[in-house]
Amino acid sequence: MAALGFPAATRLARLRSIRVRPGIAISSIIVLLLVVALIAPGLLTTRNPTAIDLAHTLLTPSLSHPFGTDDAGRDLYTRVVYGARESLGIGLGATGLAMGIATILGFLGGLAGGIVDIVIARVLEVAFAFPVLLLALLLIAIYGPSLQTEIIAVGIGSAPGYARMVRGQVLAVRKAAFIEAATALGHDRVAVIGRHLFPNAMRPLVAMITLGVGQSIVWASGLAFLGLGVAPPSPEWGALLDSGRLYITTSWWLEILPGAVIVLVALSVTTLGRALQHHLEGAAR
Repeated sequence: MAALGFPAATRLARLRSIRVRPGIAISSIIVLLLVVALIAPGLLTTRNPTAIDLAHTLLTPSLSHPFGTDDAGRDLYTRVVYGARESLGIGLGATGLAMGIATILGFLGGLAGGIVDIVIARVLEVAFAFPVLLLALLLIAIYGPSLQTEIIAVGIGSAPGYARMVRGQVLAVRKAAFIEAATALGHDRVAVIGRHLFPNAMRPLVAMITLGVGQSIVWASGLAFLGLGVAPPSPEWGALLDSGRLYITTSWWLEILPGAVIVLVALSVTTLGRALQHHLEGAAR
């Protein structure tokens, strides 16, 4: 058995190793800028994202317009900054909805067992077989494109994958020795679930939430690119891609720069999520 000082020393060493990695540092800066754009976009730009200036349409990137301007003369950098609020809102909302559904189904199947678990497992397998974007397209076709529909569509589409992971964690943790010990000591079933089973089953999935946010942003941008997301003149990143594709051969910046931002944000969130996952796995040892 390890000495009492080793776990703390191990966690400290792990945190130090995370801080010195260039990828982690760059990802942290990008995510920090994303948070600033979400909370106070005025700190990153002083322009109006919807201000039309027909005298300065389709300007190439320059010092005055770092990302150039669009076909209506709007500053593309400003629109990207203000679009972070909607894009990140979709990512967080869809991931939160997916985890909520997954937690209910995963715990219900993992704790109930028997026919309930079998039915839930089969339903999840069938739902998991459907591509997320295909299921999202079906929901949007029924209810129409909007910000709320996009969140619901991406959230429901990604829920089966999370539910399978939650169910697997519940089945593994419920057989752990400390759960059996708490039950043998006469602790109430609800108390055992709330104090021991739930936190230990969900802890490894915390990192999956950060990974899911980046993936949800990409899926939502893909839907918006197909014209099934937020309608113009919204500066949502997928909507920017949709409006810029008509000019990709003449004004490349309208497509390339918002797309690069989406890729960088998704990679940064995923990188931090992986680092958090490795830290939690190390702390659990």
